[in-house]
Amino acid sequence: MSAEDFLEGQVLLIDKPLTWSSFQAVNKLKYILKRKYDLPKKFKIGHAGTLDPLASGLLIVCTGKFTKKITEIQSQAKEYTGTIIVGATTPSYDMETEVNATFPTEHITGALILETVNHFLGEIDQKPPVFSAIKKDGVRMYEHARTGAEVEIQARKTTIHEFEITRIALPEIDFRVKCSKGTYIRSLAFDFGKALHSGGYLSVLRRTKIGDYAVEHAVTPQEFEQKINSDES
Repeated sequence: MSAEDFLEGQVLLIDKPLTWSSFQAVNKLKYILKRKYDLPKKFKIGHAGTLDPLASGLLIVCTGKFTKKITEIQSQAKEYTGTIIVGATTPSYDMETEVNATFPTEHITGALILETVNHFLGEIDQKPPVFSAIKKDGVRMYEHARTGAEVEIQARKTTIHEFEITRIALPEIDFRVKCSKGTYIRSLAFDFGKALHSGGYLSVLRRTKIGDYAVEHAVTPQEFEQKINSDES
């Protein structure tokens, strides 16, 4: 590829590594491309949907004129796989924070888990986690949360198209979910634990699809750098 290709626009499928922020991944690609092709300072690049540092998987990065496609890509359904730990909760609904409460799990059976899944299919009301990037009064929610401030969060409508349990090894429950834009899988894990009359938090999350784009066709930032640097164009 040439500098002109990236300026005219490319859709890059990146497999974001665990612990990397989406911002770090985009910045890494921007650095690689600008160094290789001597692109202008105003070179446009951005991602179509944030992934938390504790999540891995598909991050779609658009360059040049294709940054106009970001909103369209973001609106498409997303698919994730992951693991819910039942019997406990954390303030962040994932492993970013320590366990703050524990609950019984002796009553949880495979049949109960599969029955509970049905309550989450279709349009549901969901409250985003307190530890999220949503802004309230001009401040991101996670900043409020880290100060210990109590903030009321409004529930939002979201749609769960598919929700499949792929492994049960209590306290771990593996799943695959296909959902609409704006769905928080951390909230789904928390709400699922509550619906089981226990607790739940997310321990593993991987985004596998956005619309027709799949992580199987993605490369890591390191692989992308190797490919670009081996390109003689």
